[in-house]
Amino acid sequence: MCHDYTCSCELQSCLQHQSYSEDFLRVMQLYHHPYSMDSQKVRLALEEKGIDYTSYHVNPLTGKNMDASFFRMNPTAKLPVFQNGAHIIFRAIDIVQYIDRLTISLNGEDKPISNEVMEWMQKIEGWSSKIFTLSHVPDKYRLFVSKFIRRVTIARMAEAPDLASVYHVKLREAYDIEDKLRDPDIVKQSEEKLARLLDDAEMQLNKTKYLAGDELTIADSMFVPVLARITLLDLEEEFINCRPKIVEYYNLVKRRPSYKVVIGKYFSGWRKHRTLLKTLFFLGIRSMLRRY
Repeated sequence: MCHDYTCSCELQSCLQHQSYSEDFLRVMQLYHHPYSMDSQKVRLALEEKGIDYTSYHVNPLTGKNMDASFFRMNPTAKLPVFQNGAHIIFRAIDIVQYIDRLTISLNGEDKPISNEVMEWMQKIEGWSSKIFTLSHVPDKYRLFVSKFIRRVTIARMAEAPDLASVYHVKLREAYDIEDKLRDPDIVKQSEEKLARLLDDAEMQLNKTKYLAGDELTIADSMFVPVLARITLLDLEEEFINCRPKIVEYYNLVKRRPSYKVVIGKYFSGWRKHRTLLKTLFFLGIRSMLRRY
């Protein structure tokens, strides 16, 4: 499995003695960022399944997802993007399902995703972290990054006029997000939806070790980054610590190698502050030099 540097790998050696189609043996590529919650969902699934991939960091805070080359591949400009040969997938839930089906095919099994796992995945996917996250970021930092990204978008639009209409969509989305953040009802709805999701998980974890039973599934790969986002925002006391079963579950998954590689490496203690400070410093220099 791949870490945070760019690498070129094959499927792990335990699969090499079986016969698979060449389509499954292509090197897989993931465009992601350690702070992207959806990227974490996919990386956890890849690590848990033991699938190797080529890793490309695309930092949305510096506007790298707005570069024309990336934009042509993925006009939503959202992370992550998963590529297996000519097959490109954008949405995290679709990528995670693809990874699960791929693993089953490689192992010669016939084991579709259970209804319970699918229900949890859809429930987790139904909560968007964007409003929640940005509403808990200090205004001065949020507005500084937002202004920088808008200027990057305008600069890339000038460089690639054939993509102007799609870049305009991203600009409208940026302004729309700022409008939503000024509406206390929308912010409150986002927090209430998260609380309901956590309450449902707390009830389930009273019955089972993981979300969909006593074994970790792709539903957990999608849920753990939600807890990591709460931790990143220093909101554990309000959303996690008041739910004892989630605390127990979170401590359990933190001990897994997949968590340590995907999240722990960047989010433990001072590391999260280092990453954020480096990004803000980089943005400050580029803004001062007007390099967008």
